[in-house]
Amino acid sequence: MNFDLDLQELSGTFSVADVVAAMVLSFLLSTVIGYVYRYTHRNVSYSQSYVQTLVIVGMVVALIMLVVGSNLARAFSLVGALSVIRFRNAIKETRDVGFVFLAMAIGMACGARFYTLAAVGAVVICAVVVFMHKFDWFALDVQRQVVKVQVPAGEDHTPQIRDVLIKYTSEFELVSTETIRGGALNEVFYTVRLKKGTAPGELVSALQARTSGQRVTVLTGYDSTDL
Repeated sequence: MNFDLDLQELSGTFSVADVVAAMVLSFLLSTVIGYVYRYTHRNVSYSQSYVQTLVIVGMVVALIMLVVGSNLARAFSLVGALSVIRFRNAIKETRDVGFVFLAMAIGMACGARFYTLAAVGAVVICAVVVFMHKFDWFALDVQRQVVKVQVPAGEDHTPQIRDVLIKYTSEFELVSTETIRGGALNEVFYTVRLKKGTAPGELVSALQARTSGQRVTVLTGYDSTDL
Protein backbone atom coordinates (compact mmCIF):
# COMPACT_ATOMS: atom_id res chain seq x y z
CA MET A 1 0.00 0.00 0.00
CA ASN A 2 1.42 3.36 -1.02
CA PHE A 3 0.87 6.51 0.99
CA ASP A 4 1.41 9.70 -0.94
CA LEU A 5 2.95 12.24 1.41
CA ASP A 6 2.41 15.05 -1.07
CA LEU A 7 -0.39 17.35 0.02
CA GLN A 8 -0.63 19.25 -3.25
CA GLU A 9 -4.15 17.93 -3.84
CA LEU A 10 -5.27 19.87 -0.76
CA SER A 11 -3.48 23.16 -1.28
CA GLY A 12 -1.39 22.88 -4.40
CA THR A 13 1.49 24.57 -2.62
CA PHE A 14 3.11 22.50 0.17
CA SER A 15 4.16 19.01 1.19
CA VAL A 16 4.48 17.21 4.51
CA ALA A 17 8.13 18.25 4.64
CA ASP A 18 7.04 21.90 4.33
CA VAL A 19 4.57 21.47 7.20
CA VAL A 20 7.18 19.87 9.45
CA ALA A 21 9.80 22.49 8.63
CA ALA A 22 7.39 25.39 9.20
CA MET A 23 6.06 24.00 12.50
CA VAL A 24 9.46 23.07 13.91
CA LEU A 25 11.15 26.33 12.91
CA SER A 26 8.27 28.48 14.15
CA PHE A 27 8.34 26.59 17.47
CA LEU A 28 12.10 27.01 17.89
CA LEU A 29 12.14 30.70 16.96
CA SER A 30 9.07 31.50 19.06
CA THR A 31 10.72 29.73 22.00
CA VAL A 32 13.80 31.92 21.55
CA ILE A 33 11.52 34.97 21.55
CA GLY A 34 9.90 33.73 24.76
CA TYR A 35 13.24 33.31 26.51
CA VAL A 36 14.36 36.76 25.35
CA TYR A 37 11.13 38.24 26.71
CA ARG A 38 11.66 36.52 30.07
CA TYR A 39 15.31 37.62 30.26
CA THR A 40 14.56 41.26 29.46
CA HIS A 41 11.41 41.56 31.59
CA ARG A 42 11.86 43.92 34.54
CA ASN A 43 8.54 44.62 36.22
CA VAL A 44 6.42 42.38 38.45
CA SER A 45 3.77 41.73 35.80
CA TYR A 46 5.55 38.69 34.31
CA SER A 47 3.11 36.04 33.10
CA GLN A 48 4.12 32.49 32.20
CA SER A 49 0.92 32.02 30.22
CA TYR A 50 1.73 35.10 28.13
CA VAL A 51 5.13 33.66 27.15
CA GLN A 52 3.55 30.32 26.31
CA THR A 53 1.02 32.22 24.20
CA LEU A 54 3.86 33.78 22.21
CA VAL A 55 5.03 30.29 21.21
CA ILE A 56 1.50 29.22 20.35
CA VAL A 57 0.86 32.37 18.31
CA GLY A 58 4.01 31.84 16.25
CA MET A 59 3.05 28.26 15.39
CA VAL A 60 -0.62 29.04 14.74
CA VAL A 61 0.23 31.91 12.38
CA ALA A 62 2.65 29.62 10.52
CA LEU A 63 -0.12 27.04 10.13
CA ILE A 64 -2.55 29.72 8.92
CA MET A 65 -0.06 30.87 6.31
CA LEU A 66 0.28 27.29 5.09
CA VAL A 67 -3.49 26.94 4.85
CA VAL A 68 -3.89 30.23 2.99
CA GLY A 69 -1.00 29.67 0.58
CA SER A 70 -1.63 31.76 -2.52
CA ASN A 71 -5.38 31.23 -2.48
CA LEU A 72 -7.01 34.66 -2.22
CA ALA A 73 -10.50 33.31 -1.55
CA ARG A 74 -9.21 31.19 1.33
CA ALA A 75 -7.42 34.20 2.79
CA PHE A 76 -10.64 36.23 2.86
CA SER A 77 -12.51 33.29 4.39
CA LEU A 78 -9.97 33.05 7.21
CA VAL A 79 -10.15 36.79 7.86
CA GLY A 80 -13.90 36.50 8.24
CA ALA A 81 -13.63 33.49 10.53
CA LEU A 82 -10.98 35.07 12.75
CA SER A 83 -12.87 38.37 13.02
CA VAL A 84 -15.26 36.79 15.54
CA ILE A 85 -12.43 36.38 18.07
CA ARG A 86 -12.36 38.99 20.83
CA PHE A 87 -9.56 39.37 23.35
CA ARG A 88 -10.57 40.64 26.78
CA ASN A 89 -7.20 40.65 28.55
CA ALA A 90 -5.50 44.04 28.63
CA ILE A 91 -1.84 44.21 27.66
CA LYS A 92 0.06 45.20 30.82
CA GLU A 93 3.09 46.69 29.07
CA THR A 94 3.56 48.37 25.72
CA ARG A 95 6.54 46.16 24.88
CA ASP A 96 4.31 43.09 25.21
CA VAL A 97 2.52 44.19 22.05
CA GLY A 98 5.84 44.27 20.22
CA PHE A 99 6.59 40.68 21.20
CA VAL A 100 3.16 39.56 20.00
CA PHE A 101 3.81 41.16 16.61
CA LEU A 102 7.29 39.65 16.51
CA ALA A 103 5.92 36.15 17.12
CA MET A 104 3.27 36.74 14.44
CA ALA A 105 5.84 38.00 11.93
CA ILE A 106 8.10 35.00 12.52
CA GLY A 107 5.12 32.67 12.15
CA MET A 108 4.14 34.36 8.89
CA ALA A 109 7.68 34.03 7.52
CA CYS A 110 7.84 30.34 8.47
CA GLY A 111 4.41 29.64 7.01
CA ALA A 112 5.38 31.39 3.79
CA ARG A 113 8.53 29.20 3.77
CA PHE A 114 10.92 32.13 4.03
CA TYR A 115 12.96 30.12 6.51
CA THR A 116 16.17 32.13 6.22
CA LEU A 117 14.26 35.39 6.60
CA ALA A 118 12.47 34.04 9.69
CA ALA A 119 15.69 32.85 11.34
CA VAL A 120 17.74 35.96 10.56
CA GLY A 121 14.89 38.30 11.48
CA ALA A 122 14.28 36.59 14.83
CA VAL A 123 17.97 36.53 15.74
CA VAL A 124 18.58 40.18 14.77
CA ILE A 125 15.48 41.55 16.53
CA CYS A 126 16.07 39.48 19.66
CA ALA A 127 19.68 40.66 19.71
CA VAL A 128 18.49 44.27 19.49
CA VAL A 129 16.08 43.70 22.41
CA VAL A 130 18.83 42.17 24.55
CA PHE A 131 21.23 44.98 23.59
CA MET A 132 18.72 47.67 24.61
CA HIS A 133 18.07 45.82 27.86
CA LYS A 134 21.77 45.46 28.67
CA PHE A 135 22.64 49.11 28.02
CA ASP A 136 19.34 50.46 29.36
CA TRP A 137 18.54 52.47 26.24
CA PHE A 138 16.10 55.38 26.46
CA ALA A 139 15.99 55.26 30.27
CA LEU A 140 14.89 58.51 31.88
CA ASP A 141 17.11 59.54 34.77
CA VAL A 142 14.44 61.78 36.26
CA GLN A 143 12.08 59.51 38.17
CA ARG A 144 8.85 61.02 39.43
CA GLN A 145 6.55 59.58 42.06
CA VAL A 146 2.83 59.85 42.68
CA VAL A 147 1.88 60.78 46.24
CA LYS A 148 -1.63 59.99 47.43
CA VAL A 149 -2.67 61.61 50.69
CA GLN A 150 -5.94 61.10 52.55
CA VAL A 151 -7.05 63.93 54.86
CA PRO A 152 -10.21 64.50 56.92
CA ALA A 153 -12.88 66.41 55.03
CA GLY A 154 -13.73 69.90 56.21
CA GLU A 155 -10.16 70.74 57.17
CA ASP A 156 -7.62 72.43 54.95
CA HIS A 157 -4.40 70.47 55.19
CA THR A 158 -2.91 71.99 52.04
CA PRO A 159 -0.38 74.24 53.84
CA GLN A 160 0.91 71.34 55.97
CA ILE A 161 1.22 69.06 52.95
CA ARG A 162 3.00 71.74 50.95
CA ASP A 163 5.49 72.33 53.79
CA VAL A 164 6.40 68.63 53.81
CA LEU A 165 6.67 68.45 50.02
CA ILE A 166 8.90 71.53 49.93
CA LYS A 167 11.23 69.89 52.48
CA TYR A 168 11.45 66.42 50.91
CA THR A 169 10.96 67.03 47.18
CA SER A 170 12.71 69.14 44.59
CA GLU A 171 9.46 69.74 42.69
CA PHE A 172 5.81 68.80 43.04
CA GLU A 173 2.49 69.43 41.34
CA LEU A 174 -1.11 68.95 42.44
CA VAL A 175 -2.88 66.52 40.10
CA SER A 176 -6.36 66.02 41.55
CA THR A 177 -8.53 66.12 44.65
CA GLU A 178 -11.54 63.92 45.25
CA THR A 179 -13.79 62.86 48.12
CA ILE A 180 -13.99 59.25 49.32
CA ARG A 181 -15.90 57.25 51.97
CA GLY A 182 -19.09 59.19 51.48
CA GLY A 183 -17.38 62.54 51.83
CA ALA A 184 -15.66 61.73 55.11
CA LEU A 185 -12.19 62.00 53.58
CA ASN A 186 -10.49 63.92 50.81
CA GLU A 187 -7.89 62.15 48.68
CA VAL A 188 -5.24 64.41 47.19
CA PHE A 189 -2.84 63.34 44.41
CA TYR A 190 0.53 64.98 43.73
CA THR A 191 3.32 64.18 41.31
CA VAL A 192 6.69 64.76 42.95
CA ARG A 193 10.38 64.33 42.44
CA LEU A 194 12.13 63.29 45.64
CA LYS A 195 15.30 65.06 46.64
CA LYS A 196 18.50 63.07 46.25
CA GLY A 197 19.01 60.79 49.24
CA THR A 198 15.39 61.00 50.38
CA ALA A 199 13.62 57.67 50.89
CA PRO A 200 9.89 57.35 50.13
CA GLY A 201 9.33 56.12 53.69
CA GLU A 202 10.62 59.41 55.10
CA LEU A 203 8.10 61.35 53.02
CA VAL A 204 5.28 59.03 54.12
CA SER A 205 6.13 59.44 57.81
CA ALA A 206 6.38 63.22 57.54
CA LEU A 207 3.04 63.50 55.76
CA GLN A 208 1.29 61.25 58.27
CA ALA A 209 2.56 63.43 61.08
CA ARG A 210 0.82 66.41 59.46
CA THR A 211 -2.45 64.68 58.45
CA SER A 212 -3.64 63.11 61.70
CA GLY A 213 -2.16 59.71 60.82
CA GLN A 214 -4.27 59.22 57.71
CA ARG A 215 -3.21 56.86 54.93
CA VAL A 216 -0.38 58.05 52.68
CA THR A 217 0.87 56.21 49.57
CA VAL A 218 3.97 56.93 47.47
CA LEU A 219 3.91 55.21 44.08
CA THR A 220 7.06 54.91 41.98
CA GLY A 221 7.73 53.25 38.65
CA TYR A 222 8.76 49.99 40.32
CA ASP A 223 7.20 49.77 43.77
CA SER A 224 5.15 51.63 46.36
CA THR A 225 5.40 52.64 49.97
CA ASP A 226 2.00 52.49 51.61
CA LEU A 227 1.18 53.20 55.22
